[in-house]
Amino acid sequence: MTEFPDGFLWGAATAGHQIEGNNVNSDWWAREQMMPGMELSGDAVDSYHRYREDISLLAGSGLDSYRFSLEWARIEPVRGSFSRAELAHYRRVIEFCFENGVTPVVTLQHFTTPNWFAQAGGWDAPEALDLFSAFVERACDILDGVEWVVTINEPNMQAAIMTAMRRLQSGGGSWTSPTVEAEGDREEKQTHSDFLTYADPEIGRTFTRIHHAARDIVRRRTSAKVGWTIAAGALTAAPGGERKLEEIRYGKEDVYWEGSREDDFVGVQAYSSQQVDANGLVPHPSAPDNTLVGTAFRPDALAMAVRHAWKVSEHTPIMVTENGIATADDTERIRYTDEALRGLAQVIDEGIDVRGYLHWSLLDNFEWGHWEPTFGLIAVDRDDFTRHPKPSLAWLGSVAQRNALARAVTA
Repeated sequence: MTEFPDGFLWGAATAGHQIEGNNVNSDWWAREQMMPGMELSGDAVDSYHRYREDISLLAGSGLDSYRFSLEWARIEPVRGSFSRAELAHYRRVIEFCFENGVTPVVTLQHFTTPNWFAQAGGWDAPEALDLFSAFVERACDILDGVEWVVTINEPNMQAAIMTAMRRLQSGGGSWTSPTVEAEGDREEKQTHSDFLTYADPEIGRTFTRIHHAARDIVRRRTSAKVGWTIAAGALTAAPGGERKLEEIRYGKEDVYWEGSREDDFVGVQAYSSQQVDANGLVPHPSAPDNTLVGTAFRPDALAMAVRHAWKVSEHTPIMVTENGIATADDTERIRYTDEALRGLAQVIDEGIDVRGYLHWSLLDNFEWGHWEPTFGLIAVDRDDFTRHPKPSLAWLGSVAQRNALARAVTA
């Protein structure tokens, strides 16, 4: 058996806009109506009304933690006007977690913002820090007893999305989610990769200031551990790409890991690995076993990402807040996750402080403009919203119950 530390959290993650449905006051809802190539979230998988069933399935499998997000656009649909009903709704989600022995990991902002915030300039606006801080103050009203709080999900990916939107608005084209590798030849893939590759570190410092302000509010108002989550590329240098790797990785990731140095934890979110050559990020090669988002099958990326985060954050405790695979083959999901967890166990043995593992995702969901990629431990019939747990849910739950991996993976 490969054992994990006592008290290690085992769970799964979701994001409000991807599962709840009808998030009509958000910037993403507005974007879906006008962006060529973007599918609609619509009802999503109706988890807004079915969260009890979803949490019950998670708890019934043996998992003990659930990461979900508050939808800022629901709570503050109009600037300065906060919905008591929506705050009460999310408090009921938290309470249902407690009732089922599930530790809630609450994300305050997961990609979406109120449309009024986006129209006012979004994260670039001079008032962004104050506006987000006002929301965080109200969110803290419902966080009593919550032990883990994420301020912002993947600010480095949000910076890339901001860049992508500007390019589309100025030059046309159609939407491809940053989480989905572009189809086509190398040149087309490279064009898609470019906006994910080069990031101005000053944008990262802006996000860091906002995160620190939110972190200070959470610490003042609650007893929760607080941090943020970072999209980890697990990048490596191809021959001749060593200098370019350092350049790209600093703006894309390291400025954010640096921003976590005084946090209680940092969330590592890793799925695959890519090389960097002298020209930049190398697109994922075409291969039969690539995932449904076009990325290479690289479960070793998790251990690589955790080691890098631990080093650059100067030993901030780590929570794996997302790791998973987009595949229609659940046997592959189990194989990927088993290999990723064996790598995670190795880095723990090396002395890295890892507090838990939250699989992405609990449910097949809306993948930011696309419905085809399926990451979930639970499939959902989008006509009647029936939940269909996959074998991977029971498998991961059994790992959680043992707090250990068996010698050989069995589906």
